[in-house]
Amino acid sequence: MPRRDRVQAVDRTSPLPLWAQMQEDLRRRLGTGAFAEHFPTELELVEQYAVSRHTVREALRRLRDSGVLDSARGRGTWIAQQPIEQPLGSLYSLFQEVEERGMEQRSDVLALRAEHNPAAAGNLGLPDDAELVYLERLRWADEEPLAHDRIWLPAELATPVLDADFTRSGLYDELASRCGVRLTGGRERITAVVPDKAIRSLLAVPRAAACLFIERTGCLRRRPVEWRTATVRGDRFAVLSDWGPRGNNLRADSRVPTPGV
Repeated sequence: MPRRDRVQAVDRTSPLPLWAQMQEDLRRRLGTGAFAEHFPTELELVEQYAVSRHTVREALRRLRDSGVLDSARGRGTWIAQQPIEQPLGSLYSLFQEVEERGMEQRSDVLALRAEHNPAAAGNLGLPDDAELVYLERLRWADEEPLAHDRIWLPAELATPVLDADFTRSGLYDELASRCGVRLTGGRERITAVVPDKAIRSLLAVPRAAACLFIERTGCLRRRPVEWRTATVRGDRFAVLSDWGPRGNNLRADSRVPTPGV
């Protein structure tokens, strides 16, 4: 057990059930990062808390039911990964969201080039033969694939980003620093999809797993300057919105995740 990790012994005179006391202490220890490398086995917890195996199993069951822990036969118990929650109704950056949560983010750049794409040009309100900058990435969070995105930008604005290294930087940061472009808003549509074989392989998801498919148009003073499509793992990303009576939106708030940049 790490030196900083201390077990709070259960109090057998307390009216609180032993499993509840143990559950509360495990939550406390989780908050200190005590189990970053290894979560104890049932027998180890029996020894640590001096309780029965039944008590341990009840405490773990409650933690699994609340989404704190995961377990599987033959694999033991581990800390459940929490989804990246992203606010609706705001311009956001996946790059920043991942890093602000203490996770390591990086991207595999699958393509970065100038090209012509009539469909993307149309979504940007440009002629079919307009030159575009195309960026395709596989996004990672803590060495786990999170999202695959494809982005088109008008070459007249975004050509300088062709020299950028997007391995560990965000698109919006590069647009701002290299092109002097800061998006002022946009619109996106989010739907559930079952990805094709190629995307499933990139994201490491099983055949029947659903993902979120995001179509985004980013704007600069109402002018479309970004067309993006992204497939995001449904088990690692969620959208969140606060609302009031009669459907009035109060505010958007975020906790961990759509691929913003």
